[in-house]
Amino acid sequence: MNRVALYARVSTTDQSPEMQLQEMREYCQRREWEITGEYVDAGVSGSKDSRPELNRMMIDGKRRRFDAVLVWKLDRFARSLKHLVNALAEFEALGIAFVSLKDSLDLSTPAGRLMFQIIGAMAEFERNLIQDRVRSGLRNARAKGKRLGRPTLEVDSDEIARLRGQGFSMSAIAEQLGVSVWTVHARAHA
Repeated sequence: MNRVALYARVSTTDQSPEMQLQEMREYCQRREWEITGEYVDAGVSGSKDSRPELNRMMIDGKRRRFDAVLVWKLDRFARSLKHLVNALAEFEALGIAFVSLKDSLDLSTPAGRLMFQIIGAMAEFERNLIQDRVRSGLRNARAKGKRLGRPTLEVDSDEIARLRGQGFSMSAIAEQLGVSVWTVHARAHA
């Protein structure tokens, strides 16, 4: 592992990413890593999973242009745990190491890989909590007598038969009644 890509991000255009980049360059020099690219998103919110330079870096990673990604801090790279875990999993699949300078996270080491497993477990735990809350909310709504899902459409099968008798196609009937063709078919054959 000696070819590294640097990723830096600042939220507003009046901020400079140079401090992040300088510290990462010095770190690479100490480790004798060759910097193959610097990807800088300036004035881009970290809450967005899609950012111009981040996207370009991910594409270059798939092209095997570097062996590792170095970020100054995790929050410069990803704001959500889901985005972080997905990106790290993609790097792992590509054989690309991930290093966060200020967080002392180096996924090229056994301790770093353990940390990735812990992060992944936390993300799965978070997903499960959200699913449990949704299910609980649905059960609660049903218990209160709330009807869930789309409202049932009232379509008169006699009206469908009358329109069919006048030569209307199923799609024309659906359009006239404001329902889908599938609904017309289902009611016509019920």
